[in-house]
Amino acid sequence: MSQFIIEAVYFLTALLFIYGLKRMASPVTARSGILIAGIGMVLAVLAAFLYGFDVREAAQEHLTMNVALVLIALGLGLGWAWYSGKKVAMTDMPQMVALYNGMGGGAAAAIAATELFSGNAQSHGVVVSILAVLGGLIGAVALSGSLIAWAKLDGRMNGVIRLPAQQLINAVLFLGSLALGAYIVVTGLNGVISFPMIALFFILALVLGVLLTTPIGGADMPVVISLYNAFTGLAVAFEGFVLQNPAMIIAGTVVGSAGTLLTLMMAKAMNRPVSNVIFSQFGGSDDDGGEIEGSMKSADASDAAIAMYYASKVIIVPGYGLAVAQAQHKLYEFVKLLQKQGVDVAFAIHPVAGRMPGHMNVLLAEAGVPYDIIHDLEDINEDFPQADVAIVLGANDVVNPAARHRKSSPIYGMPILNVDMARQAYVVKRGQGKGYSGVENELFFAENTSMVYGDAQKVMVQMIEAVKSLG
Repeated sequence: MSQFIIEAVYFLTALLFIYGLKRMASPVTARSGILIAGIGMVLAVLAAFLYGFDVREAAQEHLTMNVALVLIALGLGLGWAWYSGKKVAMTDMPQMVALYNGMGGGAAAAIAATELFSGNAQSHGVVVSILAVLGGLIGAVALSGSLIAWAKLDGRMNGVIRLPAQQLINAVLFLGSLALGAYIVVTGLNGVISFPMIALFFILALVLGVLLTTPIGGADMPVVISLYNAFTGLAVAFEGFVLQNPAMIIAGTVVGSAGTLLTLMMAKAMNRPVSNVIFSQFGGSDDDGGEIEGSMKSADASDAAIAMYYASKVIIVPGYGLAVAQAQHKLYEFVKLLQKQGVDVAFAIHPVAGRMPGHMNVLLAEAGVPYDIIHDLEDINEDFPQADVAIVLGANDVVNPAARHRKSSPIYGMPILNVDMARQAYVVKRGQGKGYSGVENELFFAENTSMVYGDAQKVMVQMIEAVKSLG
């Protein structure tokens, strides 16, 4: 009877995961989708407890100890996740996502290690052994790679680190891990468990994850995060087969497929294959694409605000600088003043703006910006020539016209937001620094562009005051 209940709970879990993911496809229903999928995960955990009480007689003597350990682990995990989730700032959300991705991959790798060291995987045949090894390899790479991504996003690791013959070293590590994995499978089928070889296998996989990520610059971090998310899902699905746990298989497959699709979409948005992101080290390039004609012109925040107040159409491009300044609430306050004046205001979101997929959408949603005035690149790019004013707040590479025509530039070919085609463009920046890709931005030197220097929140306060003084 208990087995029937477990299977029924797993089936319900699968439905909740799939339905929750479907609701996450729209910003309007995304919050409820997350809650629905969360309920599914709670049910999956409860089903795992039921399975623990239904184990064979030989394991009953260890049941109390195992349940106690599970409760301790759940208590620590829930406590840390609740505290960090409540504490984390919106600007640190990408770091948290990277860290949670890594924890998922690490959990899958830990399951693989347990099954391989105990001999359980090997005793269930060649298919289970192979899946345990592959899940352990992918999970370990996702763990260490995500930790490096977290360190880069959190400012604990700056720049890129490239070794001589980097790709050759990575290839040797990858092939060495596969060879060790094959050795573990073959010898395990003969009843031999080589503890040193299994340990070395996981060490090589962890090192591979580190060396795959350290050469990648910040401009590619959104793609890297989604890629490791896909890795984590795949590793969890493999280990679900090893444990014969349907919930893990379904959850891992859903996460892996969603992460893969998102990675491909992000890479397409940058007009680059995923292999180019991993192996070409686009981010952090020192090539500035050549000399740029013209000079930067500065403007006061009040002048920019007045120009927008008397405009017919304004397009706003948010970037990571907006998140750092935590200026999204002041920005929306300013937008409401413009709308009250009758100005048509729209937000333009680039797929790789910010430090993770959907970062800007989450930022604007937190401030209460209506979804119907937030538009993706392909939906709004044609509107820029009709815009009286376009204002950029903290974005850089995603609005650089060099991507269209300067073949020597590392960002050449990447689709950008056509801010330079607006009648007047304002760029809010704290200084004259380059973007995460290390490329000088041609937009800043354009005739129709003026720079508004300062912290985004302070600038927005000045703009609000300037507009209110007109009333």
